[in-house]
Amino acid sequence: MRSTPRHVDALTYVFTAVFAYGTVVHLVQLVGGGSDPYPGVPVAIAWFFVALVVLDPLAAVLIARRRRIGLVFGAAILLLDAAANAVVNYPPHDPTDGITAGRVGQAVVTALAVLLVCTTPRLWRWYR
Repeated sequence: MRSTPRHVDALTYVFTAVFAYGTVVHLVQLVGGGSDPYPGVPVAIAWFFVALVVLDPLAAVLIARRRRIGLVFGAAILLLDAAANAVVNYPPHDPTDGITAGRVGQAVVTALAVLLVCTTPRLWRWYR
């Protein structure tokens, strides 16, 4: 049996950590937000952010176990999360000018989504 290349191990650890971190972030927002953790956010997006408390750890487990479905599921989550964050962090929803913490976060999520989409073909053969 071939040993797994280092880049596969490294990317698996990175994406597992990304989704574990996402779980914590959304859980803290949910618990700390009281009865309305996402005030002013469109209802569908607020529900999606709440659902990430379950979806992120599921993606983390699937990727950690090197399941191909985890790559597809994880990419879908990150792409939707990037899009949802774009809606709530840019006009017309957020008319603030310049760089904000939300916009930086949205850029990071977008970069992670692109990274996962671009590396999925390299990881695919090492996942089952």
